[in-house]
Amino acid sequence: MTGEVIPGPDGRLRCPWGLSAEDYVAYHDEEWGRPVHGDDALFERLCLEAFQSGLSWITILRRREGFRKAFSGFRIADVARFTDADRERLLADEGIIRNRAKVDATLANAKLLADWSPGELDALIWSHAPDPATRPAPRTLAEVPAVTDESTALSKALKKRGLRFIGPTTAYALMQACGLVDDHLAGCVARGGN
Repeated sequence: MTGEVIPGPDGRLRCPWGLSAEDYVAYHDEEWGRPVHGDDALFERLCLEAFQSGLSWITILRRREGFRKAFSGFRIADVARFTDADRERLLADEGIIRNRAKVDATLANAKLLADWSPGELDALIWSHAPDPATRPAPRTLAEVPAVTDESTALSKALKKRGLRFIGPTTAYALMQACGLVDDHLAGCVARGGN
């Protein structure tokens, strides 16, 4: 890969990672970088990004439906009521990543977030979105950062409120996936929500 946009089978230009696996095409074109709002929707993305830590995103994407089933659609109120028996069920579930620390963080985060006001998670995350005018479109993958000042601040804000497993790199991946930043490369068919 050159790190620049490349044509897909349909001739449209895309970020090279969006063509690196068949499963990525729809995710790249229709989801990644599009604004996500709502506490439950953001909780899901927060959890999936945490589970992705140390793994490739394709691993998580291919198991996303398994995660949704295992974690009650990532409805915060439902996950907050999970018991020790649910924890053991999750650790035995082959449809998800069975990492004890990540499962425990997800359950702890849900219990914490269940006490937040409706919209509070959404507002906190989106308050860290940078001004798009200050972020020119990257031309190559090398120009896309892994961490920014905003992701570091978001990570600190979430940790200060008690959330776990959300470092600056994970926070930046969340920002990219949920549309707080648009890191589709210049010329990409999906840039700007096209």
